[in-house]
Amino acid sequence: MSAEPNRLRELIDLAHEGSSERRRDLLRGLTDAFFARSEHPEAEMALFDQVLTQLAGEMEEAVRIELSGRISGRADAPSGLLRRLAHDEISVARPVLAAARGLTERDLIDVARSRGQGHLQVISQRPRLSAAVSEVIVERGDEETLSVLIANDTADISREAHERLVDKAADSPRLQEGLVNRKALPVDLLNEIYFVAEAKIREKILARNAEIDPATLEAALERGRKKLATEDGALPADYAQAESEVAGMAARGELGPRTLAALLRGRQSTRFLVALSQLAKVDFHTARRIVERRELDALSIICKAAGFEPSLFLTFAVLILDSEADAMMRARQYGQLYNELPLEVAQRTLRFWQLRRRTGDVAVAA
Repeated sequence: MSAEPNRLRELIDLAHEGSSERRRDLLRGLTDAFFARSEHPEAEMALFDQVLTQLAGEMEEAVRIELSGRISGRADAPSGLLRRLAHDEISVARPVLAAARGLTERDLIDVARSRGQGHLQVISQRPRLSAAVSEVIVERGDEETLSVLIANDTADISREAHERLVDKAADSPRLQEGLVNRKALPVDLLNEIYFVAEAKIREKILARNAEIDPATLEAALERGRKKLATEDGALPADYAQAESEVAGMAARGELGPRTLAALLRGRQSTRFLVALSQLAKVDFHTARRIVERRELDALSIICKAAGFEPSLFLTFAVLILDSEADAMMRARQYGQLYNELPLEVAQRTLRFWQLRRRTGDVAVAA
């Protein structure tokens, strides 16, 4: 036994003491003895670990909270004691989960799999969180927990886990904003968020697209998503006929931007969408979603990327907004947006949308 052997042995002998007050004194005494030295021999450390862990399980919450706070900053804290405290009530576990360096990746995964959202949220804030731990948090976390994880820029989150976060963000503006602000989010997944996000988040996505260099863009397109994020739904009943007629127009040299306006005026919706998807090189499902939901900011992107004249886009806007009382005023506002949208940003964004639906197009063709 090292320094103060008599004191340490005396404390150990008190382990069988029945008085709760004496046992509290024992716990504090053992903790003081542990902190009295910067290093302990292996056998002594094992003894500290055994007795402290046993006593911690028998003490009231306030005492365990005090112990957790004291032991969390110690680099060589007894491993068994750390695990015991990490699995305790969140009031006890918080200091250890937040700061204890002695908790291994396996320890954190065990806690993340077995304890509640409070434990997950504290773990999510740990610096340099491993991808394996993040994986469990993404699997089990609620919106609050996932928001904490996403905000941790030092957390290692795998490509697959980022994909699941994007899926979970579909109905959560809070998660959408957090992901858009996360620098490590792959840029192709960033653009998946566009169609479920509100206006201010869409603006951030376009701003980040403006900063993407060609090499990063090509790498993102090459990597791609391993699965389709959303379901497109069934094609319209007249899709096959519309596709055939538009193909005939193209063969005769009659398919052009102005044809689109005529089809839209004639309320030939499916033919318009088929023609738009071909001329703008965007898949039918994306074109349909944009028009049916009147997402004219998104329509401005595909029209700008396709090189359509501003007047043609303004015509589309007026026709699509036809039933709205302030259609003309809103169309002019979108027209201004169209004029201010850089061509390069529109083209980069469209490339992501084309990639996003490639799997869906294969499924439809099959």
